[in-house]
Amino acid sequence: MYAFTYERPATLDEASKHVANGSQALAGGQTMLAAMKQRLMQPEKLVDLSQIKALQGIKKDGNTLVIGAMCTHQTVENNADVKAHIPALADLAGGIGDRQVRAMGTIGGSVANNDPAACYPSAVLALDAIIHTNQRTIKAADFFQGMYATALNSGELITAIAFPIPKRAAYAKFKQAASRFALVGVFVAETGNGARVAITGASNGVFRHSGLEAALNQSFTPGAVQNIQIDAQHLNSDLHASAAYRANLIKVQTQRAVQQAIG
Repeated sequence: MYAFTYERPATLDEASKHVANGSQALAGGQTMLAAMKQRLMQPEKLVDLSQIKALQGIKKDGNTLVIGAMCTHQTVENNADVKAHIPALADLAGGIGDRQVRAMGTIGGSVANNDPAACYPSAVLALDAIIHTNQRTIKAADFFQGMYATALNSGELITAIAFPIPKRAAYAKFKQAASRFALVGVFVAETGNGARVAITGASNGVFRHSGLEAALNQSFTPGAVQNIQIDAQHLNSDLHASAAYRANLIKVQTQRAVQQAIG
């Protein structure tokens, strides 16, 4: 490792001042620390957000679950409100990485990083969540902007994510065996505004599929999507799976997620 300055502020105001002056925010560190070890990132100043109480905690606010950015995957997985109101989100969190990753990684860090194979972005997009920052609020549809790219400005920190509670939802993931990232992950939600389907792991970032959503709006059943054609043209093709294979997985995982949602 190389020399850098480390700060661990106790308040959001302190952290905001540090990042506004060019410091790099550190959440769970599950991506950043590995990148630093390989010199892919070399920040001169790190700001550890782990001691900021304003970024922690989960609460139900009307028909919305508000999850603090520094809540770990383990916290989301085991929280009673999440399990009661959006069990699909608890299930998703419980399938991320291994126990050590779930104990350290955070929802805010994962969403801000926007890895194209990460699980949380699919839940954020499918549930039409609102991302709260230290400067503003951002709609899910405006937040994700491609591989590792988001609408966050320099010096902007995610403080919480507000998830509208759906009628029913589920997440189905075909995972890469070693990393447990999604080769294809599909989050389906039946909301007051209709069915929403968000897909991760298949392309250069999370995306919705209008054809699958239209079919599920006609009938929220696994069979409804059987004849939907998934275009493989813009899907990933690598040593783990071809684009055609991922296209088939999108349909299969959608059917599995719908079956989970309807019970």
